[in-house]
Amino acid sequence: MDCLVAGANFLQRAIRDEAFTHLEGNKQFVQIDQSDMFPYLLVNIGSGVSMIKVDADGQFQRVSGTNVGGGTFWGLGRLLTGCKTFDQILELSQQGDNSAIDMLVGDIYGGLDYSKIGLSASTIASSFGRVISETKSLSDYRKEDIALSLLRMISYNIGQIAYLNAIRYKLKRIFFGGFFIRGHAYTMDTMSFAISFWSKGEAQAMFLRHEGFLGALGAFLSYDKHGLANLTAHQFVERFPMGAPYSGGNIHGPLIRDLNEKITWMEKFVQKGGEITAPVPTGYPSTTGLGGFERPLGRARSLRSDSSAALNVGVLHLIPSLEPFPLLADPKTYEPNTIDLGDLDEREYWFNILSEQLPNLVEKAVASEGGTDNAKRRGDAFAQAFRAHLARLREEPAAYGKLGLANLLELREECLREFHFTDAYRAIKQRENEASLAVLPDLFSELDTMDTETRLLTIIEGVLAANIFDWGSRACVELYQSGTIIEIYRMSRNKMQRPWRVDDFDAFRNRWMSGKPHYRALLFVDNSGADIVLGMLPFARELLRRGTEVVLVANTLPAINDVTYMELPTVVAAAATHCSILREAAIAGGVLLNSTSLDDRSATTSTAPRLMVVQSGSGSPCLDFRQVSSELAILAEEADLIVLEGMGRSLHTNYDARFTCEALKLAMVKNQRLAEKLFNGAIYDCICRYEVGLKA
Repeated sequence: MDCLVAGANFLQRAIRDEAFTHLEGNKQFVQIDQSDMFPYLLVNIGSGVSMIKVDADGQFQRVSGTNVGGGTFWGLGRLLTGCKTFDQILELSQQGDNSAIDMLVGDIYGGLDYSKIGLSASTIASSFGRVISETKSLSDYRKEDIALSLLRMISYNIGQIAYLNAIRYKLKRIFFGGFFIRGHAYTMDTMSFAISFWSKGEAQAMFLRHEGFLGALGAFLSYDKHGLANLTAHQFVERFPMGAPYSGGNIHGPLIRDLNEKITWMEKFVQKGGEITAPVPTGYPSTTGLGGFERPLGRARSLRSDSSAALNVGVLHLIPSLEPFPLLADPKTYEPNTIDLGDLDEREYWFNILSEQLPNLVEKAVASEGGTDNAKRRGDAFAQAFRAHLARLREEPAAYGKLGLANLLELREECLREFHFTDAYRAIKQRENEASLAVLPDLFSELDTMDTETRLLTIIEGVLAANIFDWGSRACVELYQSGTIIEIYRMSRNKMQRPWRVDDFDAFRNRWMSGKPHYRALLFVDNSGADIVLGMLPFARELLRRGTEVVLVANTLPAINDVTYMELPTVVAAAATHCSILREAAIAGGVLLNSTSLDDRSATTSTAPRLMVVQSGSGSPCLDFRQVSSELAILAEEADLIVLEGMGRSLHTNYDARFTCEALKLAMVKNQRLAEKLFNGAIYDCICRYEVGLKA
C-alpha cells in the first residue's frame, strides 16, 4: 500500500494529463490542483478491494474494502461461462443483455418506473433475480448475458461502497485502479455509472492513465537517492517512441532500441504489405501488467476505447531545468491550445494536413543529411512511424493524454529526432538567412528616414509581412515555388492594408508614444530568414533605441524552419555589422564579444541597453508556457512586454492566454480553416492583438 499510494501521488503530481473521467466512452482529462490534491480515496480493485484514504505523502489509511472484487468476477465468470481468462469474460459482457438475468424495477412494477422514489424501470432491483422465477438450467442462458450481469453486480457494489466511504470521510475525489480496471473502457464506464447513480450525479469516478504502474512506481520512488517524489509536472516530458512494429492486433518482436534494427523491422513490414498501426509499449517480453507483450487483446473494437490499454505507455523524461512561466495571469486555468482537437472534424482536418505534408518533410529531412542511402532509409522509416502515430490517435485520440495541435506538432518533431533527423531545414534556413541579411542594410536606411510614429507602423507591418515565410504552411510552400524570398517579402509588404483582421495597433501605438519606454521586452521569435531578419530584428532595434532591454527567445531544438537559440547569435552578429544600436546592445548583453579596448568597452556597455538571446525550452513550432527554460523564467521576472510572433506561438497556441504584463500577438494567418474558425476571415489576414497586463 505504501507503493500504491506513492505511485498514485507521483502520477498526479508529475504527469499533466494523468487523471480522467470516463463515461459512455467519453474520456475527459481533469487537471489536479497541486495545492488541493489531498485528501482523496484510492480504490484498488485486485482480487479483493482495498479503499485507501490518502491524506498526504506518506499519510494514508485503509478505511474499508470488500472481498467481492476482481477475483470474484473472474472466479464466478469462469464457473458460469467456462471462459479461461479475465479478458474473455469482459468481451462476452460487451454483447450481453442483463435484463435476461437480472430482476429490474420494471419487472416488479409492471414495466413502469417507480418514479415516487426515483427509480427507472431499467434499474437493477436484484442481480440474477430473474433466474429465480424461471425453470431454465445454466446452459439455457447466454454466456454474454451472464457475464454482463456479473460485471454490473460487482461494479455497482464496489461503486456504492466507495461512494459511501467518500461521504463518510468527506472526500471529493475517488480514483479507481487495479487489475479489474486496466484501462478497459467498458469497465470504467460501468464503474462511472455506479458512482453517478449512487451520488445522484454529484460525484464522478476518476481514473489514472498509468494506473497499472502504481506499485512499480512506488517501489522505485522508495529509494531516496534520486529525489523524484517531490518533482512536479513542469519538470517532466512524456514522449512516445516507436519500439517495434504493431500490426494486425499483434506486436511483432521484442522492444527495439537500436535505430538500424528498428528501420529494418519497419522495412520488412512495408515489403510484406503490412501496415504499422500503433507505437508499442516500452516494457520487455513476457512482462505482466500495463505494458506487457502477452496481454490478450480484445477482438471487439469497443472492448477498449483505446484498442489496447497496453499501448498507453510513454517514456517519462526528467528535465529539471524547465519551469512554469512566471508571467501567466492564471497558471491554474492556462490552456495553451487554441484549437480543440476533441472535435472529430477538426482532428481529421489536421491529421490530413500532416499526412499531406509528410512527403515534402521527408524530402527536406533526407536532403539535410546529404541524401545518402542511409538517410533515405531513415526518412522512409520516419514516415512509417509518424503515420502509425496518426493511425493510433485516430483510433483513440486520448491515447497519449489530452490531444491538442501543439502536442501533435511536437510529436512529429520528436519522431524526426528519433530517426536522427536533428534539423531537417538546416540548409534552407542558412540560405534564407543569407538572402535576408543582404537586404537588411537598405531596410535600416529606409526606417531611419522616418519619424517615430511612421517607423513603428512600418516595423509592425514588416513583422506581419515577413511572417509569411513558414515551411510548416502548405500555402506558403506553394508560394516558394513562384518567387524568391525577397520578391515574396516585398509582395507581402505591398499588400499590407489596414484595418487588419484583428487590429489593435492604434492602442499599442498610443501606449508607445505616450507611455514611458518598457524596461524589458521578451520577443518570442518564429522562423528563420526574412521573419527574424527583416521582421523581428528591426522591432528589437526600435525597442533598444528607446532604451528597452530586449530578450530574443528562440526554440531550444529545431522545429521546421524556426530559428533556434544556437543560431540566433550568428544572425545577430551579421545584422550588427550594419547597425551600431544592435552591435552595442549585443555586446552589452553578452551575445557578441567586444573587440575594442577596455576603456572603449566600459564606455559602450555602461550606456547601451542589453540585447540577450535565451532558449525557450521548446522543440516545437508551438509554445507551452507551463514548461519553459529556467533561464527564460528568470529573465521574465522583470519583463513588462511580451511579443508573441507567428501562427504557432500566438494563434495555434496562446491566442487566449493572458499575462500579468503587456502582450502583443503578431501573426499572418496562413491557413484558411484557421482564419475562418478563429476570425471569420481569410488566408493571409493579419493579426495584431494588444493586451494590457492582468493582475495575477
